[in-house]
Amino acid sequence: MRRGRQLTLGVGGVVLVAVAVVTGLAVTDGVQLPGVESDAPPDGPVATTRPPDPLQVEPPPELVLPRPRPAPAVLAAARGPLADARAVRAVLRPMLVDPDLGGHVGVVVRDLARDRAVLTAGDPDPYVPASTLKLFTAAAALAQLGPDHRFTTSVRLDPAGRDVVPRVVLVGGGDPLLATRPPNPGEADVAMTVSVARLAADSARALRQRGVRRVRVGYDAGLFIGPAAAPSWAPDYVRADIVSPVSALWVDEGRIAPDSAERSADPALAAAGAFAEALRRAGVRVDGEPQAGTARARADVLTEAAGAQLDSVVEHVLQVSDNEGAEVLLRHVALATDRPASFTGGVSGVREVLTGLGVPYAGVRTYDGSGLSRANRITLAALAQVLQLGADPAQPALRTVTAGLPVARFNGSLAYRFLSLDAAAGRGLVRAKTGTLSRVHGLAGTVVTRNGTLLGFGLLTDDVQLPDTLDARALLDEMAAALAGCGCRR
Repeated sequence: MRRGRQLTLGVGGVVLVAVAVVTGLAVTDGVQLPGVESDAPPDGPVATTRPPDPLQVEPPPELVLPRPRPAPAVLAAARGPLADARAVRAVLRPMLVDPDLGGHVGVVVRDLARDRAVLTAGDPDPYVPASTLKLFTAAAALAQLGPDHRFTTSVRLDPAGRDVVPRVVLVGGGDPLLATRPPNPGEADVAMTVSVARLAADSARALRQRGVRRVRVGYDAGLFIGPAAAPSWAPDYVRADIVSPVSALWVDEGRIAPDSAERSADPALAAAGAFAEALRRAGVRVDGEPQAGTARARADVLTEAAGAQLDSVVEHVLQVSDNEGAEVLLRHVALATDRPASFTGGVSGVREVLTGLGVPYAGVRTYDGSGLSRANRITLAALAQVLQLGADPAQPALRTVTAGLPVARFNGSLAYRFLSLDAAAGRGLVRAKTGTLSRVHGLAGTVVTRNGTLLGFGLLTDDVQLPDTLDARALLDEMAAALAGCGCRR
């Protein structure tokens, strides 16, 4: 087991993660989770002790990188010489055999410009994917719905008799990024959010035009069905505020406030409450508390608003490893393939879409869309083919699968990775999705080699000892960096 790896210690998140390993707390993609068992949780922002938000904080001055070229331009230009399997194996072998990676390690490398396998090495048995599974969910959603698709939230007015207070119903359309309020200018994702504040203001205007000054509020989250938490998740995932209950209607992804780690026990009710309060601020009298229900068939549409385009939603999900967003996308795949909008329907829908696109599914078993379940298994071959789809010029709708990935040491969940000096060659050149559960680590994405060859790669390990967590992550970074610096010709 290696200790004292050369790290750049300019980022507070490194210290936090180190403390988490020493104390046995669960470690995720750059986040310490106080009070959570070491075999529990996931990627994503969940604790007040987390490192600074990588989307809001600039990297240290000595590591500031030029903004990378757009991925489509890289894909079009990166047709260097075909990488030689023996050369690739040679540069990866010193890290691949390191015991810090545990006893179940796999590597797959593919020439994406030529749609050609380069190397598969390691254990052939399927792997726990953790959040690399989001690549599967994203590819299926883009393929089935199209990158321009938007999810619509509406407000409807039920007709009422003379002696009955009219009812407005907030109808959830499964917009994963519906927010409480519009973002302030300069905030991230300004163009990506619809807010209940906007819906309430538009509704109030429409009500005044109808002469309505007093209403009751209802809400309809019936688009999705089935359990709000996957049966295969650890039982405390929702209870411990690790992930929100999945709903077709929520605000701020089910959090009690936009920047809070705490989740609402009933996201749909919380969204309706925020909408009712916004209606009051807009001058409408609201009687009582919001009640669950459905809008009647003859209800008028007061207003509706479409959220961000799907390709923007997918990029967000991949950039920050958004578990809630991935689970909503899973249900939309279910609906788009004429299945119930549940975990089971979504998993079946993803399988149908991806196998139809040529992804080999033998050995693949999945139970959610985010990768939180430890029962999930994927193969190296399936992972490589999903990456190939994201680079296929015949599949332009899927380009965000590769183009939307975080860039090493630059943004998203990779902003505070590639810290070791041995990983420096990958900074700015590696685009990859992280996958992190306790004892499980993955990195999957694209890299342009020193010769200008575009490679897709998947690096998976799911048997890492907890004291080796930081070393295992660093090794994955160094392996991707080795591909970036590799001539890899015969």
